Amino acid sequence: MDLVYIRELEVETVIGIYDWEREIRQRINLDLEMGTDIRQAANTEDVDNTLNYKSVSDRLIEFIEQSEFLLIETMAEQIAEIVLNEFSVKWLRLRLGKPGAIPQAADVGVIIERGERF
Repeated sequence: MDLVYIRELEVETVIGIYDWEREIRQRINLDLEMGTDIRQAANTEDVDNTLNYKSVSDRLIEFIEQSEFLLIETMAEQIAEIVLNEFSVKWLRLRLGKPGAIPQAADVGVIIERGERF
């Protein structure tokens, strides 16, 4: 299995359980590793034969900016579903962080893996 990845993608959205969080946009950041096979793309040098990280990034930015969540866990699950279903990814590892949520911590969040490794 090969990995296509996106690191430190930052997007602003409405997220949180407190009333004040529902009135502002907060920054989240994510790292995404997606299991794929890059051999056909490498052999043909054709972007249509690869998992296009720009297309994935654009889709996730649009989704996150237009969405509102109470929990980061909900956001993580919905991001995973988009990547698995819309981009035919068989396995992914997602780290989703909410910097600033705890003043004493640089970042807090969740890490999930979905799908099957091949």
